[in-house]
Amino acid sequence: MHGKDFRINLLLDYYGETLTERQREVMDLYYNEDMSLFEISEHVGVTRQGVHDLIKRSENALVELDGKLGFVDRFSEIDRAADVLEEALSELSKSKDGAAVSAVEKIRSVLAVLKADREV
Repeated sequence: MHGKDFRINLLLDYYGETLTERQREVMDLYYNEDMSLFEISEHVGVTRQGVHDLIKRSENALVELDGKLGFVDRFSEIDRAADVLEEALSELSKSKDGAAVSAVEKIRSVLAVLKADREV
């Protein structure tokens, strides 16, 4: 991704629907389709500078919204916590205690639901 900010991709996933249709289209072409500013300008019929300005305004809007809502950082915290739980469960599942093994399976099923929600 030629120096393009991965965080912006996350912000697009969370807040992309708050952008205008034109902003979403340009951001998608730039970040997901890896098109150059020139290619996008030809595709949407504006100048290269216009595309650049639109991308910067869109990025700023996404960053500002996340600054207020904080979903991306919160998601990252939850993701790290789920990984820690998985590690702890792996250790606990080595137990010979039937109740502990049963608890591990229940917790793993809840984690599976949480992980499925993360991937949506």
